[in-house]
Amino acid sequence: MRAIGLMSGTSLDGMDAALLETDGQRITHHGPAQTFPFDTATKALLQSAVDDALHWQFTGAHPDSFAPAAKALAISAQNAVEIIMDKVGLGPNDIDLVGFHGQTVLHTPPSGGALGQTCQIGDAQALANALGITVVHDFRTNDMVNGGHGAPFAPAYHRALAADLPKPVMILNLGGVGNLTWLGAGGQMLAFDTGPGNGPLDAWVQQNGAGEMDRGGAIATKGQVDEARITSFLEADFFALKPPKSIDRWDFDARLVAGMSLEDGAATLSAFCAHAVARAMDWLPHLPKSILVCGGGRHNPVLMGHLAKATGIAIAPVEDQGWRGDALEAEAFAHLGVRHVRGLPLSWPGTTGVDAPMCGGRLVKPGRTGC
Repeated sequence: MRAIGLMSGTSLDGMDAALLETDGQRITHHGPAQTFPFDTATKALLQSAVDDALHWQFTGAHPDSFAPAAKALAISAQNAVEIIMDKVGLGPNDIDLVGFHGQTVLHTPPSGGALGQTCQIGDAQALANALGITVVHDFRTNDMVNGGHGAPFAPAYHRALAADLPKPVMILNLGGVGNLTWLGAGGQMLAFDTGPGNGPLDAWVQQNGAGEMDRGGAIATKGQVDEARITSFLEADFFALKPPKSIDRWDFDARLVAGMSLEDGAATLSAFCAHAVARAMDWLPHLPKSILVCGGGRHNPVLMGHLAKATGIAIAPVEDQGWRGDALEAEAFAHLGVRHVRGLPLSWPGTTGVDAPMCGGRLVKPGRTGC
């Protein structure tokens, strides 16, 4: 099947889109991929929705900010899909489906016997109608109502990509949150969130008026790591939890380094991300032969250096395997969309803690009204 995947992460910087041909198990062709930065108005709408969600906390009706943000995201998604199709001369009849993740505005993992909750906004029906293409969305909810953490969801795709690699191997995604997929020699698969990714560092840089991110680690490289603070950060309850486990983007934030200089705060948050990964690896059945890194964090040489030092294992960007690091999550949701229509699981007990291998997602067809 030919599918286009769409992913917008918690950094709110833009939408990734990628064309993929797959049967839900094997990848037969990688088509074009591109990142589409959000315009200022769309980013502001999404940020308002995220801010309101933090106060909402799944109580009562959705905040008023959700609907305009969802509409704006659908318009951005439509534009991305149309450009991807134009690159290869395809039309709506040539695309079997769009896998539309939507924008996560709030994610609360299960705790104390209570089910978790998650909210991704994005008007999937409007997107299907505008494109004339079937859209699969709402990937995480079914996992969570069946006891899972609703994250991470890329392992099914990681397994397909890494089918021929020596095992065990670990794929580490460093977006706003860090998460890993561990693949064993006997077909075992384990996945969970490692802790903070780039999120706190990005927020720290932004709060200090120093840009959108620590591009190339230029700020952190001028600072000193506060090892004592990192030791205290690692005492958070999350790190003692047995995986599978997940966190919200805002569970760890820039307040961790309040009062520090810009440079020292950036250095400390970069090192904390790496130490969180190393701590997470204590839960793995066997250490991997290599760690392949995707997500924006792989572009930060300071962070990659901290990872190599903290883990003692060879670290490489996924591009070393010929994979497309900036497109990987968009490709994953194209793959997951196909798995949905083929009735294949999207999550497993070892990846999200769900009770059994679990299908998921919702399908909407063009021409309908509402959701």
